[in-house]
Amino acid sequence: MSDRESMPYDVVIVGAGPAGLSAAIRLKQLGDVSVCVLEKGSEVGAHILSGAVIDPIGLDELLPDWRDSCPLARTPVTENHHWVLTQAGKSEFPHALMPPFMNNKGTYTGSLANTCRWLAEQAEALGVEIFPGFAAAEILFNDDGSVKGVATGDMGVARDGTHKPDYQPGLELHAKYTFFAEGVRGHLTKELKRLFDLERDCQPQVYGLGMKELWDIDPAKHVPGKVVHTQGWPLDDAWGGGFIYHQADNQVALGFVVALSYKNPHLSPFGEFQRWKHHPEIAALLEGGTRVSYGARAINEGGWQSVPKLVFPGGALIGCSAGFVNVPRIKGTHTAIKSGMLAAEAAFEAIGADRQADELSAYPAALNKSWIATELKKVRNVEPFVAKFGDTAGTLFAGADMWMRQLKIGLPFTLKHKPDHTKLWRADQQPKIDYPKPDGKLSFDKLSSVFLSNTNHEEDQPIHLTLKDPDVPIRHNLPLYDEPAQRYCPAGVYEVVGQETGDPKFVINAQNCVHCKTCDIKDPTQNINWVVPEGGGGPNYPNM
Repeated sequence: MSDRESMPYDVVIVGAGPAGLSAAIRLKQLGDVSVCVLEKGSEVGAHILSGAVIDPIGLDELLPDWRDSCPLARTPVTENHHWVLTQAGKSEFPHALMPPFMNNKGTYTGSLANTCRWLAEQAEALGVEIFPGFAAAEILFNDDGSVKGVATGDMGVARDGTHKPDYQPGLELHAKYTFFAEGVRGHLTKELKRLFDLERDCQPQVYGLGMKELWDIDPAKHVPGKVVHTQGWPLDDAWGGGFIYHQADNQVALGFVVALSYKNPHLSPFGEFQRWKHHPEIAALLEGGTRVSYGARAINEGGWQSVPKLVFPGGALIGCSAGFVNVPRIKGTHTAIKSGMLAAEAAFEAIGADRQADELSAYPAALNKSWIATELKKVRNVEPFVAKFGDTAGTLFAGADMWMRQLKIGLPFTLKHKPDHTKLWRADQQPKIDYPKPDGKLSFDKLSSVFLSNTNHEEDQPIHLTLKDPDVPIRHNLPLYDEPAQRYCPAGVYEVVGQETGDPKFVINAQNCVHCKTCDIKDPTQNINWVVPEGGGGPNYPNM
């Protein structure tokens, strides 16, 4: 028997992102059920980071009047551009050559964090209980092995494991059904996939690392609703690209995504992002502007073939926990919202029929008939084509495949993936990359960037970046890969010190962690395991 306090609900939802909040709203729209949402950030939206250009189809189905009050409605997309960059110039990719479903007509650009804050208000008005600052740290099980709920992490535990004066044990939340909406590479979702073998019939999930900054720019350069995507320079063997979204109030959201399938361990995604801002077209836009925020987050890129089994006794995966991202459209909010709605409808029906802790088979059945499946099946070969054949040839093959599927004569096969951590080559087999020193005007270092993310963790708490074997970074990763964690982390969490004296040590600066999950994904031996820190820790993103 646990000595922790417990609270019963019909449905408990882990994560107050678009999927979790939409599921909560839909449950309350359907009837009188008790719903609780846990959010590990200090407030709803604190850990939400996205570009974002949002297709409103999900919001239209969930809350048809959302344009009357949601901040997202302020900035409809007005222009759409795709640039292919060289180091000194660009060419515009003709939009007419893209399949119609790639068009951004009718979409909106703005802060997904603020959209989630607005969704939370709608949920609470319907009676949903939302607990920010409470991190779900443990899955609870019934005697038959079905999921019973979750427990929040203990508060006030010192780094050595002892209890501080302000110690408070975690809280158990019991539910008939528990939805996991943790976002990309959620630590409980990862455990559920292992325990219930949810990935036995799908391809491995693969990822990109997205880094984003908000800039206040000269109003004369601001074009509300203008959307730009870039590919090409500065990436060479790796693939990815940049984005520039002109949002409200003379602000642009810009960022860079690097697929984590890259092979060169000397590559720094953060360094590529900072270098990209020095392109003449982008530098001209930012000149005279002010950087006001920074953040980073991993992105699902596996597509339809990487979606795992969605249900297990007592629960379901929704949103980015399941991987419903349309990679070429760079959109996942609309699919997250819809998946939350479909799971909610299945759970409401089961609760009404007095069922409990079974598999919600109606949820994946409905999803497979929905526009989520239709949309993701059309683009399922895009990421593997580019990963296999490179940026130029891969884009051509992917484009041809999308056009064929648009014309309903798609290729009769689905390409496979290999996990990102298997893709690194040895350091001595790849060229070193000389990244320019940040100039403090367009490009910046990691620590000053993390400062803008408002990241903070209680210093005296157990380190949430755990090593399965503490000797691996120096014994294995350093000689083979020049310890790539020093470079793939976009927040300066990992460093190797003492090499110059012949006594190298691996240092984890856990306070810097922005919860992007890249280390959990890209570490070549899968030695790093990201677990949830004390609730309320991590970034506190404004307007991201």
